[in-house]
Amino acid sequence: MTSEAELVSPGIIALTWFDLAVAASLILVAALVSLALKLGITSKIAVAALRTTVQLSLVGLILQWVFALERWYLVLALLSSMIINAGVAGVRRTQRRYGGIWTHGLFSITVCGLITTFVVTELVIGVRPWWEPRYIIPLMGMVLGNALTALSLTLDRVTNDLEVRRAEVDSWLALGATKWEAARPIVADAIRTGMIPIINTMSVAGIVALPGMMTGQILAGQPPMEAVMYQIVVMFMIAGACAMAALLSGLLAFRALTTARHQVASHLLRKIDG
Repeated sequence: MTSEAELVSPGIIALTWFDLAVAASLILVAALVSLALKLGITSKIAVAALRTTVQLSLVGLILQWVFALERWYLVLALLSSMIINAGVAGVRRTQRRYGGIWTHGLFSITVCGLITTFVVTELVIGVRPWWEPRYIIPLMGMVLGNALTALSLTLDRVTNDLEVRRAEVDSWLALGATKWEAARPIVADAIRTGMIPIINTMSVAGIVALPGMMTGQILAGQPPMEAVMYQIVVMFMIAGACAMAALLSGLLAFRALTTARHQVASHLLRKIDG
């Protein structure tokens, strides 16, 4: 534990590596549950904990460097890397894929990330300069982290249902429906699935849990109401990003898996093992 109230800035108590080691001991609880119930995820828990530590430590070092130099091209390079990794991560979580899914995932993530972050930093907060790293990088990170979940859930659902519910869609097509009329319920269900996580989060914010950004600002000494206002902006930003990511990915998948002759091209799908 931290023996003294060592402050790195007003209201912030500094942590040491020993403090992190003590906190890491809590991971043993999850590992013991896995061992006791034979869940078979003990190694996954250990790997996830290790990756969290290594990845966040590296990110911390990179951000310190970027913040110190304050060069727009470094910020742009970092944002580009974040967008690409988010697009790849979102598609990797899907069980079925088709030609062009990687492009669609990257396009959806890029559009929702840039639009929502621009609206918040330029029109709401008024960040100057626009590439101020202390604002745009954390905000973009929150957008991408949630948008990739919406994207992966939407893609996974729409590709699964277009294959599993193929007979249902073909029946509507045989009755004279267009491909959109026949597949619209599937696309709508997929987009709804992609939106569920952020809707659930917004529904219980402040009642069941205090969101991360708000908690961080309060721990850093910000007045609670100021932290609340920032958190509301962030929640709305994330909701907009998730909606755009789900909508774009769902429509692009629909377009790729249907033909101009109003047929479902589910044969283009391939299931990914593991």
